[in-house]
Amino acid sequence: MKGLLLRVQPSGIKSFIVQWNRGKRITLDRRYPVLTIAAARTQALEILRDAKYGTPAAAKSKGTIVTFGGFLTEHYGPWVIAERKAGKATLANLRAQFGPLFDTKPLTEITAWNVEKFKASRLKSGTKPATVNRDLDRIRAALNKAVEWGLLPSNPIASVKRSKGGEANRVRFLSAEEEKRLRKALLARDAERQAQRASGNIWSEARGRAERHSWAADEFTDHLMPLVLLAMNTGLRRGELFGLTWDCVSLDRKLLTVAAGTAKSGKARHVPLNAEALDVLKRWKKYHDGVGLVFPGLSGARLTHINRSWATIVNAATLTEFNFHDCRHHFASRLVMNGVDLYTVKELLGHSDFEMTQRYAHLSPEHKAAAVEKLVPAKFTRGR
Repeated sequence: MKGLLLRVQPSGIKSFIVQWNRGKRITLDRRYPVLTIAAARTQALEILRDAKYGTPAAAKSKGTIVTFGGFLTEHYGPWVIAERKAGKATLANLRAQFGPLFDTKPLTEITAWNVEKFKASRLKSGTKPATVNRDLDRIRAALNKAVEWGLLPSNPIASVKRSKGGEANRVRFLSAEEEKRLRKALLARDAERQAQRASGNIWSEARGRAERHSWAADEFTDHLMPLVLLAMNTGLRRGELFGLTWDCVSLDRKLLTVAAGTAKSGKARHVPLNAEALDVLKRWKKYHDGVGLVFPGLSGARLTHINRSWATIVNAATLTEFNFHDCRHHFASRLVMNGVDLYTVKELLGHSDFEMTQRYAHLSPEHKAAAVEKLVPAKFTRGR
């Protein structure tokens, strides 16, 4: 059909494009073979028929017309898969949540009201605010890229606020007593594992079987304790810890680098190592080869989770509603409560948005009190 084009990328991805005039085209929302040739011709016929009487309903009057579905297929999808660790999952979520609403809608026709209705509907259906916020973050980031690439003049949903009560607003940190219980549970777990290993080796020796490695007094029995202690002293995210490599750790300079490829923000940052974090890494490296991943899995590959061991230690420490990511909150909260300014906390955490860091502002009420005290005249006398 004249005006119906098939774009074949080097990767083999095939997309249909309808062109009704020079520089005026639209990418259909589905790829081949999901969208068959017959179905593509039907859609193209409707668009070309509309073009006879002006601009097709699915397009604007000037330039290349990009629908949300076409944008994901041709632009954002390939980029996010190549540049973000969770790119495939992000793309799948955008298609699942926003595809039914916007697939055939031009980017320029997406409005804040559309997304506000989506947000309200999801919350009304019982979806947790944290989940809705993650959906909003994904589409906001996608449309920001559309602006950056010149496909939109501005982000149409910039005014849409995140839902209150979501995980992003949750700050769970340990009290002094809770931290004491967590540390005690970690030590007890390692002591129990060492005792079990020693007992097992005695049993093996008595039967002439090979003994397993006996841990030294200062050696961690596995990655759980060093991961937890490092998270509490550096604020690194779980994925950043899993992806940390020895070439990003400088024990001499007391510094570790979160590489751009493992950072959630996509930007590298440097985190100083305090005395405990430094001791943890030195002890861990002493009994490992110091090459590649700092915390590799059993097969040497990157860890994917520590769910079982973490659940066990949380139960042993009798902690409620405390997940591994809360070690990061604990790190930030302690900094703020010890007088560290929010800008420094933002840099250490690697937040791209200062709004995320402001969650911790309420933990430093004495700073607000000190600020208003500065308004009092030096010679102030009660009653005068």
